[in-house]
Amino acid sequence: MTQPKPLAPRRRNVEDTADNWEKTIVAFQSPYRLKDLCIDQSNLPESGSDHSRTQEFKIRLATSDDRRHAASLLIHKMYSWRGYDSPDVHQDPYKITLLAYQEDVVVGTLTLGLDSPKGLVVDQLYHEETNALRAQGCRVCDVTKLAVDQDIKSKAVLGALFHLSVIYGRNIHQATDFLIEVNPRHALFYEKMIGFVPYGGEKLCTRVNAPAVLLRLNLSYCDEQIKLYGGLGASATGVRNIYPYWFSKADEEGIANRLLREE
Repeated sequence: MTQPKPLAPRRRNVEDTADNWEKTIVAFQSPYRLKDLCIDQSNLPESGSDHSRTQEFKIRLATSDDRRHAASLLIHKMYSWRGYDSPDVHQDPYKITLLAYQEDVVVGTLTLGLDSPKGLVVDQLYHEETNALRAQGCRVCDVTKLAVDQDIKSKAVLGALFHLSVIYGRNIHQATDFLIEVNPRHALFYEKMIGFVPYGGEKLCTRVNAPAVLLRLNLSYCDEQIKLYGGLGASATGVRNIYPYWFSKADEEGIANRLLREE
């Protein structure tokens, strides 16, 4: 696969400097750190909070070729050193790509796929499993192209990306379930930290040239966890999942209402 070319420097204009909601969905600070998502964490000891310097992040939509290209560069960076092929981010009316910025640098990205007549990315490997959910009346989305820069590892970045994907999926598009393909070595992380459950057996994913298993997340579980822990951060002692680093229920409703007004 051809490596994406770096973005050419460009001059700032009014749109670049105006920090309106069209450019930034949410902005937040985090002094907390996250272990590498792509290593097997099942045998690692639990660690306490790492109070490093406060970091400020912003989440934006990939609404331009430049932003989609920046997301592709990060995906390539995080996938290639593990020996995975890296899919680029392309414009698609049925996909929502979120970008996490630290200053002007993209440090995290996630793409949410909305179900459509052409199906989802996970249909390529797990069409039977996805159709079974559809037959039950479930409204399914898939999560793809997830990458968080290994130099950032912020729980708040991962929490914000996932929570905003849930807001777009459930609050705006009435989804009931998320599906995600992950390397079998990483499945335990998603199960423990977010609440995914196994849903499809191991297969070879030719898109990234690596083994994959299919996991399912019922969004009613997310709602329960958000109500219990959302927005608590490190003050939620003893909580083993990542929901304290999602937004509070009140913040979720405010973000959803603002986005719905612009739909």
